[in-house]
Amino acid sequence: MNHLPNQFPTAELQRRDAAHHLHPFTAAGELAEKGARVITSANGVYVTDSEGQDILDAMAGLWCVNIGYGRPELAEVAAQQMRELPYYNTFFQTTHLPVIDLSERIAQLAPGDLNHVFYGSSGSEANDTNIRLVRQYWALQGKPEKSIIISRKNAYHGSTLGGASLGGMVSMHEQGGLPIPDIHHINQPHWWAEGGDMSSDEFGLARARELEQAIEDLGEHRVAAFIAEPVQGAGGVIIPPDSYWPEIQRICDKYEILLIADEVICGFGRTGNWFGSQTFNIRPDIISIAKGLSSGYQPIGGSVVSDAVAEVMATSEFTHGYTYSSHPVAAAVALENLRILEDEKIVERVRDVTGPYLEKKWKSLADHPLVGEAKIIGMMGSIALSPNKANRARFKSDAGTIGYMCRERCFANHLIMRHVGDRMIISPPLIISTGEIDQLIARVQTALDETAAQVRREGLWQEA
Repeated sequence: MNHLPNQFPTAELQRRDAAHHLHPFTAAGELAEKGARVITSANGVYVTDSEGQDILDAMAGLWCVNIGYGRPELAEVAAQQMRELPYYNTFFQTTHLPVIDLSERIAQLAPGDLNHVFYGSSGSEANDTNIRLVRQYWALQGKPEKSIIISRKNAYHGSTLGGASLGGMVSMHEQGGLPIPDIHHINQPHWWAEGGDMSSDEFGLARARELEQAIEDLGEHRVAAFIAEPVQGAGGVIIPPDSYWPEIQRICDKYEILLIADEVICGFGRTGNWFGSQTFNIRPDIISIAKGLSSGYQPIGGSVVSDAVAEVMATSEFTHGYTYSSHPVAAAVALENLRILEDEKIVERVRDVTGPYLEKKWKSLADHPLVGEAKIIGMMGSIALSPNKANRARFKSDAGTIGYMCRERCFANHLIMRHVGDRMIISPPLIISTGEIDQLIARVQTALDETAAQVRREGLWQEA
């Protein structure tokens, strides 16, 4: 690719960044010493840094750049909308054309009777909305005591006070007095790490039935909802056993609780269908959306609710909203993004062509001596790094030591692949070609080879 050369020295940009910019999920002192990676441009599946190096972004930003970087159509739509109506709120019985069109389109795409959208600017805001929404839903029906929301350990539902409480990340709960009251967590369906001697299906059923046990222990009269990602993304691309979601759906049908599917990552084509709920045959009452809704080109998210929930909520004022709920520019960009996904049949191509191609290539990584398992669905995959794949062993070193080594070898080979502990994960743009998939796999192989050599060299190839 041809790029205009960066006019500032990288070291100077890093110094200025460290002086004033507080980064998310970052130890500021450590980053200041190392220096941030400076990204200056992007196109397709590649981002370019301040040294002019093209890097294959196998994470699509933060799981979000579904249509790839550099689509001028979205820039043009944003500019046109800014000229016509750059901002107006939808408080006080007001609306505007972009949000009317977008809401109608989302209702057409979403599964089942999920026909109503409450907007925010992120998935975190959507899940904060969900906490208030489900509690108000039950209060309006004379059941204000139904306020407990059940989630899962190692789930990620955002980093706001509410979203981080719903999530089950220990490191997040150690800061800021989390979780808030009436959030309860059950165990995750992570067979590789926690399945023991059970088969995958036995384990999936056992973990699903923890939901039923929790409902009975807490009291059905106290439980408002269960929230879960169809596939745990930030937790390490944990694809549940086949037995898990049918049993979860059975339990939700049996008891009087709402099912919330957090589709912030899985939505808009990531699993090979428009929504992960379709991939796993889930029938949620509410889905959380963001990320792929605009392919990250504008901040937008929302809660899509069923006809039944919307009907109850309509009986009273919902005293909740954000300044940027239904932002007209974000709505216009999201609508154009959905048009591109649909007109270019990107979701179908993931399902029928590139998804199966990537799956075959990705699963072949399980042959590498450092890889214990390789799991993938659609355009999201993970590999477990293990010193002994035969018994699903963990490394003796602190969790994440080997994963971080591998991540650094990925960057050295011009590939962005994330680590979650000693698990490596990908989520490339949905527009990735078969040739680019070949390049991705080749760079992963090289990074794995170099990591394995380093692990052996440093004497870290030891089982816990």
